[in-house]
Formats: sequence, structure tokens, C-alpha cells
Amino acid sequence: EQRSQREAEGGARERAAAAERASRGGGSEAPLPNVPASGKGQIAVDFALAQLGEPYSYGSEGPDSWDCSGLTMKAWAQAGVSLPRSSSAQIGVGTRVSLSQLEPGDLVFFYSPISHVGIALGGGQVVHATHPGDVVSVDPISYMPFAGATRPG
Repeated sequence: EQRSQREAEGGARERAAAAERASRGGGSEAPLPNVPASGKGQIAVDFALAQLGEPYSYGSEGPDSWDCSGLTMKAWAQAGVSLPRSSSAQIGVGTRVSLSQLEPGDLVFFYSPISHVGIALGGGQVVHATHPGDVVSVDPISYMPFAGATRPG
């Protein structure tokens, strides 16, 4: 129990630090939701939020720039879950969930055909590497046309 409390506090600290970085380095103006995640989902969320403000670069897998599926792939790798490289392939991993069932850490897919992916944060928000000329940011899920979601791992 002590460990899970320490992990939750660490996640809260990381979200606060990420919000501060976003306010200095770009990204969305949206406040980060305070929705607790658990286990592997929390690890993926914390990793993705630590990248806020870093530039989008097509085909990039970090550590200093990202494209959407590169970010989600590396975030879930931190939790020990292997994802394919493309957003269209990532939707085939894990358990499909509806928009109303989303939990922090779930992968959220956009457009038809699927061409974009982010990580659900809770509170109707997603962290994602947006597009060329922009940075990793937090935006409302409704910002783009929702196509589906999965829960990896």
C-alpha cells in the first residue's frame, strides 16, 4: 500500500512538472486532469507528460522529438508493453474500449482511416504529438474525430 501511494504521489508530481513545462514551452493551455491512473497506464501517462513541449517530427521516436505513434510506442515500452510502430497497427493491440470506458493510459485513435494516436489522460483529454510545426501537447479528445480506443497490456 505504501508503494502505491508513493507511485500516485510521484505521478501527481510528474503531472505538475509537466504542466509547468507546458506553460513555458508550448502545448495546450488546457489544465491537466487530476484523474488517477494505475499500474502500466500510469507509467505510460507519466512518460508522455514528461515529453510536453518537445517538437513533433514525422517518424521520430524520441528522445527529443516525436511523432504520434513514436510517442505512444515509447510511453508504453516504459511499462513493458511492446506496441507496433504505426497508429493504424497500434489499434490492434490490447482490449477495445469505448469512449465512455476510457481510463488514463488508454490509446485513443483518430480519423478514418486511422492516422493519429494519443494517450488518454482522463477528464476528456489526451496527450499527443500533434503535427509538423507543433509540440507534444494536451488537448481535448473532441479536438479530433474519434475513431476508437484500446487498453494495452
